[in-house]
Amino acid sequence: MRGVVWYIERDFLRWVRGRVAVFSALVMPAAWLIFIGLALPIRFTDNYLAFITPGILVMTMLSAGLSGGTLLMFDKILGFLNKFLALPAPREDILFGKILFVSVRGLIQVTIILVIAVLIGESVYTPVQYGLTYLILFLFGILTSAFATTLALYLEDHDSFAAVNTMISLPLFFTSSALMPYSVMPDWLRILATINPLSYAIDAIRAVNAGAFPSVQIAALTILGIAVTAMSVRVFRRVTI
Repeated sequence: MRGVVWYIERDFLRWVRGRVAVFSALVMPAAWLIFIGLALPIRFTDNYLAFITPGILVMTMLSAGLSGGTLLMFDKILGFLNKFLALPAPREDILFGKILFVSVRGLIQVTIILVIAVLIGESVYTPVQYGLTYLILFLFGILTSAFATTLALYLEDHDSFAAVNTMISLPLFFTSSALMPYSVMPDWLRILATINPLSYAIDAIRAVNAGAFPSVQIAALTILGIAVTAMSVRVFRRVTI
């Protein structure tokens, strides 16, 4: 674990020094909460803020997870990744360090969004509910950051990764259950939403807030996270830069 901790510490120091990046990552989720959750007149629920908050939390984690690929992309472009791969420490340390750092960073950003949500009128839940919410988001963060880190190995430059990032994140968000319940979706959208990993996380958080334990969604996120991480480990063991 020593190598993993070193990589986490390195990325954390780089993150806190870039204050603009820290705050800019919160602008879009906060804007969705305030201008959509409060201002949009929705007829299918009496409290749209409470309905949309889980979707905004998952979107924040999705953005944080996909940005993990950006970290690796810059390391590859600047030549650091070649040096890291040549070190005697296992290659998996690089991968696990990135995944854990990005997931923890996403949870920090999620905490700020949760505070904003409470300040503008969202209900305060029990410690157990918050704990399960963080667990769900952490599992989702591992899934997305492992995928993005692996994807960054196959792309040649940052512009390509940014384009693919946008191409993935926006369709995933708008075809999930973040903005509307399944009952009001068109049939084609309902089919896409039910197989969307974002919907697993969003529905799980909503179930937690309603007092239920979303065992099916948590199991699905765990299995997907393990599968994608295992694929990432295999790629890292064979990669040449």
